[in-house]
Amino acid sequence: MSRDVLGLLVGMALGCVGWFGGFGAFLLVAVLGGLGYAAGRYAEQGGDLRDLLTAERRHR
Repeated sequence: MSRDVLGLLVGMALGCVGWFGGFGAFLLVAVLGGLGYAAGRYAEQGGDLRDLLTAERRHR
């Protein structure tokens, strides 16, 4: 799927959430979508998501 079509689908989903769920739901979906996008890009570039979780636990 090309990025422009993906952007269109994400925009439509955010528009529907904003219309039916209000601004708070719109922000929640946008933030979670951004986190999912970042994790997907990291994994696509050869990173292992388990490394992120173990690095977080080491800092505590």
